[in-house]
Amino acid sequence: MQHNYRDQILAFAGVWQAVKLVQQVAHHGKIENSDDFVTCVNALFVTDPKNTDEIYGSPQNLTTGLNVLLEQFGDASTNRDMELTKYVISLMHLERRLHKHPELLQKISVGIDTAKAQSEHFSPTHSNVMAKLADIYSETISTIPPKIIVVGEQGYLSNSDNAAKVRALLLSGIRSTLLWYQLGGRRMKLLFTRTKLLQQTKDLLNETH
Repeated sequence: MQHNYRDQILAFAGVWQAVKLVQQVAHHGKIENSDDFVTCVNALFVTDPKNTDEIYGSPQNLTTGLNVLLEQFGDASTNRDMELTKYVISLMHLERRLHKHPELLQKISVGIDTAKAQSEHFSPTHSNVMAKLADIYSETISTIPPKIIVVGEQGYLSNSDNAAKVRALLLSGIRSTLLWYQLGGRRMKLLFTRTKLLQQTKDLLNETH
């Protein structure tokens, strides 16, 4: 897949959008924008893309993730959300460790194909699809330590539908993290390219207007 820095930031925004939706479910029991959710789930089902637009659609579909990027990497440190940062760092660790387990990668691939077929019969965010994606996460990524501990209201997190959404979103976060790495993203680079990252993020947000 051909790529450039724009694609890399779109993938990174996909990571942050996924964890932002995890936070919404965990603390409020619902996702504020259902289109954000559809974007994250559909990203799992595009397994042989020519470019990132095939994965996420237009940048407008990642407006939430792009705005979170601005908050997290902007000058106003008071806007930074350490809960989201911990989730993203955990996803980065897990994605790297996942590569040492080809049998789990294969299991994820087969499971995604099944969930994709379900999504075409029902809808991408149907409860049956969520249950399948949650099972994939539980049987693969959850077996790799350390597990991601999602914080929030226990009443929301103990709800089976919400729990399935959280796992599906974390799976989507792993997918976007993998894509980010494939497009040249690295944690160390973030320390030295903040200005470039912020400008590209702003340019992408301008495309959404």
